[in-house]
Amino acid sequence: MPYLSLSIWVPIFAGLAVLAVGRDRDAAAARWIALAGAIAGLVVTLPLWLHFDTGTSQMQFVERSEWIPRFDIHYHLGVDGISMLFVLLNSLMTLVVVWSAWEVIQVRVAQYMAAFLIQSGLINGAFCALDGILFYMFFEAMLIPMYLIIGVWGGPNRVYAAIKFFLYTLLGSLLMLVALIYLYDVSETFSILDWYNVPLSLKVQVLLFIAFFLSFAVKVPMFPVHTWLPDAHVEAPTGGSVILAAITLKIGAYGFVRFILPIVPDAARYLSTFVIALSLIAIVYIGFVALVQADMKKLIAYSSISHMGFVTLGFFLFNQLGMEGGLVQMISHGFVSAAMFLCVGVMYDRMHSRQIADYGGVVNTMPKFAAFMMLFAMANSGLPATSGFVGEFMVILASVKVNFWLGATAATIMILGAAYTLWMYKRVIYGPVGNDQVAALEDLNRREFWMLGAVALLVFWMGLWPKPFIDVMHNSVADLLAHVAKSKL
Repeated sequence: MPYLSLSIWVPIFAGLAVLAVGRDRDAAAARWIALAGAIAGLVVTLPLWLHFDTGTSQMQFVERSEWIPRFDIHYHLGVDGISMLFVLLNSLMTLVVVWSAWEVIQVRVAQYMAAFLIQSGLINGAFCALDGILFYMFFEAMLIPMYLIIGVWGGPNRVYAAIKFFLYTLLGSLLMLVALIYLYDVSETFSILDWYNVPLSLKVQVLLFIAFFLSFAVKVPMFPVHTWLPDAHVEAPTGGSVILAAITLKIGAYGFVRFILPIVPDAARYLSTFVIALSLIAIVYIGFVALVQADMKKLIAYSSISHMGFVTLGFFLFNQLGMEGGLVQMISHGFVSAAMFLCVGVMYDRMHSRQIADYGGVVNTMPKFAAFMMLFAMANSGLPATSGFVGEFMVILASVKVNFWLGATAATIMILGAAYTLWMYKRVIYGPVGNDQVAALEDLNRREFWMLGAVALLVFWMGLWPKPFIDVMHNSVADLLAHVAKSKL
């Protein structure tokens, strides 16, 4: 069965079917078709987990057919222990987003649902692509649905945020296109796996590194090209923020392990100190920036930048524990950041405000919601037994093995993360009831309860039993590190 093609095209065709409904008077039909499409999109990815062979680092479920033979461009798909998890995460989060918008989105419902379904297929395509041009096509195409989601259903400054998001990511990716064309020129193929064995001088590798790095660093986003993310999150609807934080940022980090480390390993080691420095700045400086935010969404957005700094730090330590920790952190951040934005969305749907000062005493009127938000706030702070702890602990441990002070600096995020997350939680949830609007709040309805409950189970599963996730990626990470170790430096 072509499971990878199904993971790409089932949600895309489901999105087109939703668009065919088209009109707001058919909103109920659009919702049900979108839900069916999201469920089908998740179901077709489950065999990837069930039939995945953890005993090999080779690409699995490979599909290959000619596309543009003249330039040796193929429709070439495959997943290993690194990419397979993100296909599952993306398909799962798409279902959560459709579920979260069920009663919330009332304008252009069909177009809203279709944008997320089509984007889900395009993102899966980027994670599965083993041809450079195919990857670039999916990488660029996924910008369009998110641009529309922010620009049409966003807040008052949505057009500014959408254009800024689009231009930042587009300009960065144009350099990647130049790098892809150069690699084709020297290898006469667009096969990503073949590029791993192309001999390149250090000077050429450094130039290619810069081209790839600027493209993927914007997507992560790394300091100092991170400024588009808080604006995009603040203006995006809840579903847009969930996909941005849980999935879109992961495409950038995935680019590091699929392109930069294996294709230009000499340059990666040569410039590792530079990347580690930027990662530490993101972890510490952005953590302090998060402390002073008055908008809940902006605080969580800066939190995402800080936590993704852990990912890039783990990758450039060049040891098994650090890289696996970075990948685990990516999965965990997908769960926790999505949950945090869903919690903000629940409150925004009731009060239409994201300002921390407008709340206070929410626990008195929404005790079930307060309990869920407490769990996710603790996970965001890195509480043991939650998924937020596992990846950060692994990266800190790997950092200490390389240099004690490196690990100590990275560990400050555990303190800063607790500071800004719990400070926000205290002001929003505890204390006397802040105003009449808070006094009139209603607790979670059935849909919201089960939606947050499902994400909470994932947070606990990964926190209490991370072994299945680590086993899947172990051999692929070991093979990648062995390849990087062969570099001349």
